[in-house]
Formats: sequence, structure tokens, C-alpha cells
Amino acid sequence: MGLTNKRTYAALSDEVDLILYVVDKTRPKGAEENKVLGLLRKIDKPKILVINKSDIKEPDFSADFEFLKDEFPDYIYVSALERIGLKDLLSLIFNHLPEKEPIVPEGLETVILNMDSKKFIEEIIREKVFLNSRDEVPYAIGTEVRETIERPNGSLYIKAVILVSDKRYKGMIIGHGGRVIKEIGQAVRKELEVSTNKKVFLDLTVEADKHWVERLI
Repeated sequence: MGLTNKRTYAALSDEVDLILYVVDKTRPKGAEENKVLGLLRKIDKPKILVINKSDIKEPDFSADFEFLKDEFPDYIYVSALERIGLKDLLSLIFNHLPEKEPIVPEGLETVILNMDSKKFIEEIIREKVFLNSRDEVPYAIGTEVRETIERPNGSLYIKAVILVSDKRYKGMIIGHGGRVIKEIGQAVRKELEVSTNKKVFLDLTVEADKHWVERLI
């Protein structure tokens, strides 16, 4: 097992409560899926198989992933783009998650500079990337909050970056004329404003860094 896989295995084994294994039924199972699956088989955590792009009829490589249904306690077909099956997926997720103290118990503004709230923001960004990206994006996408400032007028300034391993994925997330990254940013900002009851200014960019996994884990 390489250094990156060892660190990923350690993080998944110690720091997560549930693993979602997302596959794309419009493309055949390849080396990437085999590597991820080999790693997941070694981890004793609850897992859900998520088969994405259920709204697309052709091409259809669902048969390539049929055998996985026997390995995962739960599986579900969804369409992130059309928002099909997402409520059912959330229900499955909540069924598996243990009860814990809320990350932001009194509103994000009370803990905006601590590590837990940064992780909270990073997970929101990651979610919106998958919900708003029109093209195929890699399963391994990093998010990093680099600066949070509460301004004198009570508004929040957040500087964050989406991390990918290759420049071609950067273009997919940015989109033509910056359309996709703009949609992602708007969705993140709206959710944070609801969470904090404050005006949020989000400076969101995309970086290609093939070493981001080693740096953040």
C-alpha cells in the first residue's frame, strides 16, 4: 500500500462514521473504481453504494456494478443533477450516523474560526460541487477553508478553495465562462447565510494540485 493509500486508509478508518461509494453508471468500471473498492473492502465502517446519473438512459453500464449490491448493506440510485433520490439518500445516511454534539451549536458566527466550523464549511462546498457539476468530476475532490473573517458590520468573509489533482478537472468545475463555479458559490453562500443569519462574502477558487491529499491528510 502506497503512502497516500496508507494515509487515506488511516483517515477513513479513524475519522469517519459512514462511507458513501459513488459510482457513475454512464461509464464502465475501470482502474480507479478497482483501487477505491480495494481500499474500501479493508475498512470496517458502514457503507452505502450510490449509483449516480440514474436519469441518463444511454450509455448504461449498471451491469458493471451489479455485483457490488451484494457487498454493500444499502444501495441507491440517484441523479445529483436532477435531484432524484437525494431525500432517500439523506434518510439512509441519517439511519447510519451516530448522534453527536452539533458542530455549530449556537450559529456559525460563534465559532467561525475554529477547526470544526471550517470542516463544516468545507463539507458544504464539497456537497455543492457534486450537486452542481455538469461534467464528470473525480471522486476525490478536496476543499480547504483558508481564511474566515467577521467584519465590523457583522458580515462574514470566507476564502476557500476546491482542490483537484489534474488541470482538466479544474476546467470542469469552473465551467464555460465560470458558470459552474458561480453556481457552486451561490449555493454555498445561500446555505451559509441561512446557517449563520449573516451576510456572507465567499471567495471561492479552484486549484489543481496533485499532492493535495498528502498535504491535507
